[in-house]
Amino acid sequence: MSIKQALISVSDKTGVLEFAQGLAAQGVKLLSTGGTAKMLRDAGLAVTEIGDYTGFPEMLDGRVKTLHPKVHGGILARRDLPEHLATIEEHGIPMIDLVCVNLYPFAATIAKDGVTLADAIENIDIGGPAMVRSSAKNYAGVAIVTDPEDYAPLLEEMKTNGGALQLATRFGLAKKAFTHTARYDSMIANWLTGLDEGVEAEPEAAAPVPAIFPAKLQLAFDRVETLRYGENSHQSAAFYRETNPVAGSIAAYTQLQGKELSYNNIGDSDAAWECVKSFDVPACVIVKHANPCGVAVDSSLLRAYEKAFLTDSTSAFGGIIAFNGEVGIDIVNAMSERKHFVEVLIAPAFTAEAKAALAAKQNLRVLVVPISRQLNALEYKRVGGGLLVQTPDNFTAQVRDLKVVTKVQPTLLQIEDLLFAERVAKFVKSNAIVFCGDGMTLGVGAGQMSRVDSTKIASIKAQHAGLDLNGSVVASDAFFPFRDGVDVLAAAGAKAVIQPGGSMRDEEVIAAADEHGLAMVFTGARHFRH
Repeated sequence: MSIKQALISVSDKTGVLEFAQGLAAQGVKLLSTGGTAKMLRDAGLAVTEIGDYTGFPEMLDGRVKTLHPKVHGGILARRDLPEHLATIEEHGIPMIDLVCVNLYPFAATIAKDGVTLADAIENIDIGGPAMVRSSAKNYAGVAIVTDPEDYAPLLEEMKTNGGALQLATRFGLAKKAFTHTARYDSMIANWLTGLDEGVEAEPEAAAPVPAIFPAKLQLAFDRVETLRYGENSHQSAAFYRETNPVAGSIAAYTQLQGKELSYNNIGDSDAAWECVKSFDVPACVIVKHANPCGVAVDSSLLRAYEKAFLTDSTSAFGGIIAFNGEVGIDIVNAMSERKHFVEVLIAPAFTAEAKAALAAKQNLRVLVVPISRQLNALEYKRVGGGLLVQTPDNFTAQVRDLKVVTKVQPTLLQIEDLLFAERVAKFVKSNAIVFCGDGMTLGVGAGQMSRVDSTKIASIKAQHAGLDLNGSVVASDAFFPFRDGVDVLAAAGAKAVIQPGGSMRDEEVIAAADEHGLAMVFTGARHFRH
């Protein structure tokens, strides 16, 4: 199919002039609308404005311009049906062989502070989606271009094929086009269904903040890669990224080297990265099976790594390591000295020397992820036949949040460690118990059905690592339902505890802390993580 006439009408004008010039150089006639036509004409291209083409001017403030039989007839006519060809010839409708359209910037409009419903409505494209869908439906005879990234490859293919685009190319463009309009409509639907009732009565007034949970939720993701397998080798898997992922999320990774990431690698990397980026000071997090097995902060990343490794060197083998600063050769050498086998190494940057040394470890996956504290607006968890949706756990205790409930007051050093322990516990699977001291984890108990069992496991982990719990502090992700957990941690040597409180037996638990001479503080916020 040779391209003889193209219609170009875009909001995002990135690269469109060069694309139009490339089409014109291959003898393609150009049709266009409004601002796009002016831009092309100012650049010296011969272009016919759509109103002159249809014989009907744009009207209703531009709401109606391409909604015309001469446009859609030229797009939708089937080239293989004589009756279609006879009909458009009878009405003097030329063929339109290529349509280049992208849509009104609805996303940019609703992102503005104080956007009104009226503003949003005016930025809902009508003619654009109609042309996109018409062209995509008739891909057998029309090429629909919605992505500026396709401009250069299409021009090259046309040069190679005498001005024609292959059927496979047109079909691929059609699939991309239908995805484009589906996402556009989904975005509009999500925003409108999230508005408060009654807003339609005053469309010029500033629209209220859309509801967090719209009545109808549409989601859009792009496949990044098909993975070797899922959690287990008999399961198939793929990794999808949101169309606009949050800055600094694991989805924004760049892989510098190493084997392909697996399903479990990505899940564990997310756990490590979300934890390490929550610290303001140099920090290292080591994760195994989605749980931190070693976390530490210090004056340098090297010291933080050395302390994190001490927590549980056995579990650290084959784990994921994340740093919140630039990794240098000192850290790479420290890992080598310990013969520390690692699946994935993550940081916002690596020095040239570190990169050169890591290159020798060909299987080690090295990821660069930009640092950002921004959180996803919503979190999702798939269940059978449905989807659980929640806002993120964005509470991290500060000194002002602490309520001392025991006779013994925590020292300033204990408060510092308690806040560190609470931040770590937030990323440990429930029931979570974390012993800490001197800015490092000493024992981590995770994912147990009983909180007292988590406490015992954390204590045992510390003993196996040869770490002294005398004088340590403890964080619990949720309240102690009974005093037995407090008895266990006190017997292990802990001297201060941070927990949310809120149990029916808080008085009993506080009394137990007083018996053992422990300092206990409540935060009022739990951190269940399932």
